[in-house]
Amino acid sequence: MALNNLLSVFLPKDKVFYNLFEQASHNISQMGIEFKSFVYETNPEVRFLIFQKIENLEHDNDEVTHQIFQELGKNFITPFDREDIHYLATATDDVADYIYASCKKIQFHDVDPNDEPIQSLAELICEGAQEVSRLIMQLRELKRPEKIMESIVKINSLENHADNVFDKNIKHLFDTETDFKNLIKRREVFTVMEIATDKFEDVANVIETIIVKYA
Repeated sequence: MALNNLLSVFLPKDKVFYNLFEQASHNISQMGIEFKSFVYETNPEVRFLIFQKIENLEHDNDEVTHQIFQELGKNFITPFDREDIHYLATATDDVADYIYASCKKIQFHDVDPNDEPIQSLAELICEGAQEVSRLIMQLRELKRPEKIMESIVKINSLENHADNVFDKNIKHLFDTETDFKNLIKRREVFTVMEIATDKFEDVANVIETIIVKYA
């Protein structure tokens, strides 16, 4: 029994890590969908229920990240470099954190999300979340990097688009908002949402590094 336990430490743990990252990808995808629903929902009570769903998904993702770090601590053999697994787990966790933070800012500041500037960024967050999810789901295909690179290019393009939308929204906000408190609140919301799109690119960059090493 002791020998079996010792040998298990040295056996490849591809399924463990891939399964955990795929759980994270599902959480991210669902959070993006729920966040889009959140900004289009006109009923504040229903919107709060959606916020709670996003909060629960973020907590679930924290647990997945913790499990990945635990597996790193007890397994010597991993599907790719340990530091890259750590970077990727951190990057995916950041994505979930900032989608949740975007929703939380809107709730905390009591900002009405039912307007085009917020919804336009939320659309990009939802689209980016789906693309990041697809990218993570392709980790098992590292030896076939073509499709993975397509997703990476799409994510980079989405992030650039989000930067442009953010700049446009900020300019419009300063040009039209006369209430200083509202200006600060909405600027904070836009900023956190823009950071969320930056985090998509961080995931893409980590996976691109992995491809260079292993493809």
